Amino acid sequence: MRIVELILDEDQEISGIEAISIVENPAIEEDFVALKNQEIKLAEVDKEKRILLGALLIPNKPIYRRNGEDEYYIYFSKDTVLKASQLYLQKGNQNNSTLEHQHSIQGLSLVESWIIEDEVHDKSRKYNMELPIGTWMGAVKVNNEDIWNEYVKTGKVKGFSIEGYFADKMERPKEQINDFADVEAEAQELLSEIKGIVRNDKRYKNGKKMIMESYSDYPSGVKNNAKKGIDLNKKVNNKCATDVGKIRAQQLAQGKPISKETIKRMYSYLSRAEEYYNEGDNEACGTISYLLWGGKAGLRWSASKLKELGEL
Repeated sequence: MRIVELILDEDQEISGIEAISIVENPAIEEDFVALKNQEIKLAEVDKEKRILLGALLIPNKPIYRRNGEDEYYIYFSKDTVLKASQLYLQKGNQNNSTLEHQHSIQGLSLVESWIIEDEVHDKSRKYNMELPIGTWMGAVKVNNEDIWNEYVKTGKVKGFSIEGYFADKMERPKEQINDFADVEAEAQELLSEIKGIVRNDKRYKNGKKMIMESYSDYPSGVKNNAKKGIDLNKKVNNKCATDVGKIRAQQLAQGKPISKETIKRMYSYLSRAEEYYNEGDNEACGTISYLLWGGKAGLRWSASKLKELGEL
């Protein structure tokens, strides 16, 4: 299985880590420690409560990735880890947080950030974290009562995971580091639709009107799954999925046409997120989000359509 080094693409405006996600199964396989006021002092005169401390990125650690049938490992060098940690703060992203890479959440802030430089005296050793030199460590303050009580105290989340954009050192394609759909691209497309740039399947480019191909020949199973996802999400107070996923479900449920790029993202998400779908658990966000994007019927149709279009 191939191993790919990811680096920062300094020629691109969008590069680096955009958000920190708290997750149940961190890809770097390192849990955080939930710290109380008597356990850590972040400043000489200030004792903090509700701090999550853990590894954000470990250098030279293979991380398993799967894109459809393509399986491989990625890793980051010490230099890339250092640059990514610095760029994250330079961009002012320390308040960007998500839950399981699916839901944007408020009230979490990165209040401490450092690179392990000493195997003996680093603060991480105090909490029995045997992490290699070059590891990016972070302390996140949780000022969100719901997140603290429902996810941290109950042990539902156990570690950090990152979201961002990097490049393959050899081939340099853009690689988004999270396990879910390309939300940013979807959001930009929806924003274009809202602003009226896309009207009746027509798009403007360089001042010229272009006809965009769109498709609405997906089967009733896709529509029914989207409708079911919408109904199930209402029962859990619409806590599941991103706004993009919710809007996409409305489009599918109503049989509206979607673009080829959307079909690609549909296939990408459904093929990767299938492991989170549990037909017997109608309250799990993994199940609900999967249905919102058309479920298994959506996966079959998107794969068939992309093959038909010569894209798969």
